[in-house]
Amino acid sequence: MAGIKLPTGEAAFYEKAIRKARRKRKIYKYGIIVGTVICAIFAVLFLLPTILTITNSFMSSSEINANYGAVFKTTDTGGKVFISKTVNLKFIPDIVTFNQYYTVLFKSPEYLVKFWNSVIYVGPILVVQLIVAMLASYGFARYKGRVREIIFFLYIIMMLMPYQVTLVPNYLVSSWLGILDTRWAIWLPGFFSPFAVFLLTKFIRRIPAEVMEAASIDGASEWQIFSHICVPLCKSGLISIAILVFIDYWNMVEQPLILLSNDELHPLSVFLSKINAGEISLAFAVAVIYLVPPLLIFLYGEEYLIEGISYQGGLKG
Repeated sequence: MAGIKLPTGEAAFYEKAIRKARRKRKIYKYGIIVGTVICAIFAVLFLLPTILTITNSFMSSSEINANYGAVFKTTDTGGKVFISKTVNLKFIPDIVTFNQYYTVLFKSPEYLVKFWNSVIYVGPILVVQLIVAMLASYGFARYKGRVREIIFFLYIIMMLMPYQVTLVPNYLVSSWLGILDTRWAIWLPGFFSPFAVFLLTKFIRRIPAEVMEAASIDGASEWQIFSHICVPLCKSGLISIAILVFIDYWNMVEQPLILLSNDELHPLSVFLSKINAGEISLAFAVAVIYLVPPLLIFLYGEEYLIEGISYQGGLKG
């Protein structure tokens, strides 16, 4: 529009609009910068405990006891000792050593036993819970009826209850079944958890009914509709739910403490919740080893987790 002369009033209006747009763009740019800085600060604060755990796992036992021994020290009666000075948080060890990892992996097999106990508990719960949830969710989403609505409502009520509320009934039922102090006391409640059923039902309901009706008209059986339509379309949902279920049961503490009196059956998460003065030096190495499986699973399934939350089982255009 070079060479076109606007009237004085219009020129002033356009010049004011341009200045206003530039000011908004500048405010938006500074807002992004400030927001990024604030998020970076919170991210660093959030990661500090993890970084501290990883770096301290390479410290020697004497250095760890010197830095944090006062925190876990107890009196002769079992009470806590008053800490008169600030605890020294060190992120860089004086001497890097792998003695803690060597002790945990080769000299103290009980820690590896507890680690594999965690795997043995979480693996079957994850697989069976997803299978049960997928079948139940297909029934809830595919068929309508008063009974179905009542059962699904009960599922929601059960999901809203914290595990601590159902812990005593689980203990009584496990005692009646004679499975206390066995792995079945942990497995059975996990197999039929309502959490995955509720989420997968929401995923399947987002699949257009026309897709299933078209498959049914083409002669597909219910199993074919389930296996060839629902399961593939719910892949992101299944993986995202699997990640959440894995992290939930990988970190369980109350269930094994109440339902398993035999320490040999306890998962590694119970050990991490009962650190005492004699195990401080190994706690950091054990925590790092315990951190590896959920971290790898999250890194592998992060894309599916975001996709599953975003699309919620619907069809992508």
